[in-house]
Amino acid sequence: MDQKESMHQSEDSKFIPMTSSTSGTGRQVRSDVYYYTNQIVNIVMIGNPDNEEWVMVDAGMPQSGEEIVNAAANRFGTDNKPAAIILTHGHFDHIGSLIHLINEWNIPVYAHPLEFPFLTGEKNYPESDTSVEGGILAKASGFYPKESINIDRILKPLPENGMVAELPDWQWIHTPGHSPGHIALYREGDKTLLSGDAFITVKQDSFYKVLVQKSEVQGPPRYLTTDWEAAWESVKKLEELKPKLVIPGHGSSMEGEELRKGLKELAANFDKIAIPDYGKFVVERS
Repeated sequence: MDQKESMHQSEDSKFIPMTSSTSGTGRQVRSDVYYYTNQIVNIVMIGNPDNEEWVMVDAGMPQSGEEIVNAAANRFGTDNKPAAIILTHGHFDHIGSLIHLINEWNIPVYAHPLEFPFLTGEKNYPESDTSVEGGILAKASGFYPKESINIDRILKPLPENGMVAELPDWQWIHTPGHSPGHIALYREGDKTLLSGDAFITVKQDSFYKVLVQKSEVQGPPRYLTTDWEAAWESVKKLEELKPKLVIPGHGSSMEGEELRKGLKELAANFDKIAIPDYGKFVVERS
């Protein structure tokens, strides 16, 4: 069977009519770190535009493949494809255009092995929690794609030593809770953190705050987080790194004292700030 024929986007993949004030814009936050906002989610591009090799982190919203390819071409040139794509996790808004990008570039995709069932057609994520405490976006989350994608022929596990050959200065960190195999990426040299959805900088269940991208350190999106205790431990782990700059999966990049204080507060009071008062994945705490 042809490789392209065996791979497929999720059967329920569809355009999601969501946007934000920063959609379609990019921002360079380090000389070799740039992020592009696709509707409501960030795609990170790591590499200096003056050099040939670069890596993409995550793959955006459904039906955004051409937009993402164009954004990459604007940054690195039309004939300069990434060396690899690294997934923080496999939720629909982080792999929505993955098949398009694979077909365009024919490159490997790395993920944590615990995410493999959701990336090989073996298992679907649990349905989003529309009953969870939160705003209108949480209530509408039942409309989001949840079925698994299949990229088994090109999917590679992240190395057990925490390194990635294509990103020698970075390490990946297992940060479960929002999903079983969720990871973050960290560069010790300048304390740059890509947090994925382990923590974000916008209140994701609030339509207004997502639309205007109001910056505030928040826990992972409530309607898709299935293990809140693990999510708390992951935030504590990331706070211990004392990052100077974060690019989250959702929201604007944040740095300096605002990040330090916000992340410290979240790690200390995750149960009050992040964990909802009710929802099907919320376990009563003694």
